Amino acid sequence: MLSLIRKLRSCGHEDLAIAGDLDAAIADWLSYISSDRGLAEKTHEAYARDLAQFRSYLTADRKFPATLSDVANARPRDFRGFMAARRKEGTSGRSLARSMSALRMFYKFLDKRGIAANKAILSVALPKIPHSVPKPLTEEKAINLVGTGDVDAIDWIAARDIAVLTLLYGAGLRISEALGLTVAQAPTGDRETIRIVGKGEKERIVPILPVTREALRRYIILCPFPQDADSALFLGAKGGVLSPRIIQLLMKKLRERLGLPDTATPHALRHSFATHLLSAGADLRQIQELLGHASLSTTQVYTEVDRDRLLSVYESAHPRA
Repeated sequence: MLSLIRKLRSCGHEDLAIAGDLDAAIADWLSYISSDRGLAEKTHEAYARDLAQFRSYLTADRKFPATLSDVANARPRDFRGFMAARRKEGTSGRSLARSMSALRMFYKFLDKRGIAANKAILSVALPKIPHSVPKPLTEEKAINLVGTGDVDAIDWIAARDIAVLTLLYGAGLRISEALGLTVAQAPTGDRETIRIVGKGEKERIVPILPVTREALRRYIILCPFPQDADSALFLGAKGGVLSPRIIQLLMKKLRERLGLPDTATPHALRHSFATHLLSAGADLRQIQELLGHASLSTTQVYTEVDRDRLLSVYESAHPRA
């Protein structure tokens, strides 16, 4: 270690001497993006993995533990080599783009804190990601799917499934948001809205339709397990917290029964919610708020799904149409 420190110091990097400095810098950055930037827990975990993988790549390339000096002096070929190694492992372009975005954020953090300045990463192009748009269900298919089953059934699991699907399509929730609700948060009775804390701890108020409130009320009545205010609202067959996998398998069965495409997933109900609101004339800003998107550009992707309606509005509204 002493020989390594001497080598670094001989290159003019006294302040970047040991690998422990990189540990501290990464820990500070991860704390920053969690507390100051408010990134979601899963995003935080993914970025931590991205930094660990880049560090491992540098370590393997240099044949000794990567230091903050190595990171500070990384060259474009280091970043390209890192991406090439990840691609060889079968990493998708989308994951690579996220990794490079994480690294750019890390370098920007180091620069702002006066720890290290390196613009080399900016000269490396991000991997191209195939453009994709949401694949919602048609209104008829969405209603048929959500309405599958006998709403008057005494089977509490059937009532639960109907309540979950109705909540996903009727309120545009992510499946994690729906299954994360507690009994106290359940929109039953005269309660017409719920407060959702979504990605990045972004809070939003979502209105709940009467049909959704009724489905939830029926499920709560039929649920055989005791629940207090802090209990998870949706439970599995043995009384534990309902797993998203159960809803995914339910959707698979419904796809086969109703002849729906493979794109008919729980998240497709959220896409359907947004697309059908846009078709009915809802404002993009309103949809952005309902979905909990941080940026309007994320919501604008739904305009590509609803081209026919937008063209119709254009033709009827433009004075030269």
